[in-house]
Amino acid sequence: MDEADEKLQHSGPLLSNGASSSPFRRRDFTLFWAAGAVDGLGTCASSLFLPLILLGAGHPAGLAGLVASVALVSGLSVSPVAGVYADRLPRKPMMYLAALVAAGAMGSVFVTVALGHVVLVHVLAAAVVEQAASATYGAAASGTIRRLVPPEGYSRAIGYLQARDQAVQIVGPTLGGVLFQLARWVPLLADAVSFLLVAALSKAIRTDLAPAPPGRTDPAPSFGRDLAEGLRFVSAEPFLRFVVVWTAGINALLGALYFHAVFTSHARGASPSSIGLVLTLAGVGGLLGSLAAPWLVRRLRAAPIVTAASWAMVPTAAGLAFASRTWAYGLLLGGVSLIVPSVVVVLQTRAMLVTPDRLLARMGTVLGTAGQAVAALAPVTAGVLVAAYGGRAVALGCAGAFAGLALYATARAGLVAGEAE
Repeated sequence: MDEADEKLQHSGPLLSNGASSSPFRRRDFTLFWAAGAVDGLGTCASSLFLPLILLGAGHPAGLAGLVASVALVSGLSVSPVAGVYADRLPRKPMMYLAALVAAGAMGSVFVTVALGHVVLVHVLAAAVVEQAASATYGAAASGTIRRLVPPEGYSRAIGYLQARDQAVQIVGPTLGGVLFQLARWVPLLADAVSFLLVAALSKAIRTDLAPAPPGRTDPAPSFGRDLAEGLRFVSAEPFLRFVVVWTAGINALLGALYFHAVFTSHARGASPSSIGLVLTLAGVGGLLGSLAAPWLVRRLRAAPIVTAASWAMVPTAAGLAFASRTWAYGLLLGGVSLIVPSVVVVLQTRAMLVTPDRLLARMGTVLGTAGQAVAALAPVTAGVLVAAYGGRAVALGCAGAFAGLALYATARAGLVAGEAE
């Protein structure tokens, strides 16, 4: 471990209380932030409405959800492999090449849909390739923040990235709904073009994003050894083990709630633009929560933030069981989205601080894979359960699962408060 990594691991407070310059003063952070914004807008313009394209072609909701789940599983499968190579190879080329592959995949779907040929197998294959490319991009980007901003700026940078993603949730679904009403192939074209822009922005980053070189005494690279090292590091760190469980639960439940809202609204005859409005309102809550998160985590201790946020999500999820209006779905999802960002800033900031640079990509992919593995089942599960039991049963089930996650967070509050074990 190099000297810088030791300083990071043994740093004092979780977050700096001092004022630091805005990360946007740094050109390469701005490029990285903009690439994510463009990527998010394109993805929202297509992925949220890709199930509607399949539904419009006569496929049932369960099958449409299955396509989304299979695509997510492909990303999960590629992510650990990409994480190993992102800790070995130059990360910037991985980022822009992955974006180009994703552009090709979504561009092929745009062409076939524009020609009036919605072929299920082709849509599935393209979605699988797109998710695999996105997983590769994400693995390569895992160490970017550490290179682009100093340690005292981590919390602000993470907060800005969270705010960016939530702002995309505000604009993206509504934009996708408008584009979908113009023609169902237009969102797919927008997504393909967005990936081309992501590739250009990533290539324009000047900072050296290559991983730290191995030490002289390190053994020769071995894929199996490197993969196992990342898994051992996460499993040996109690805080990271907590992050795995909490993140996996939140990702699964939020995914189930979002797809529950989409499928339930569609079953009630809501238009694509109305469904986009649901997720737009959810994005407003997430944006407000992301903007407030850095301020909040500098003033409150970590454990109360995590436990209070976990319990607050229970009644908001339960409210979805009794909602009957589109705007009510949006407000309740917005309530959940308002709560999550502060916890994410706490967990991601410390995870970055306790991880050596040479393990950043593997740590990120281990946490990401674990966090998304259960979430990959959310689309198909929500589709099947909504069709079989109705939206109320799904919402109440999610509320009960949120309560279980809150109990776990409360039981592990000492670990979060201790920040080391």
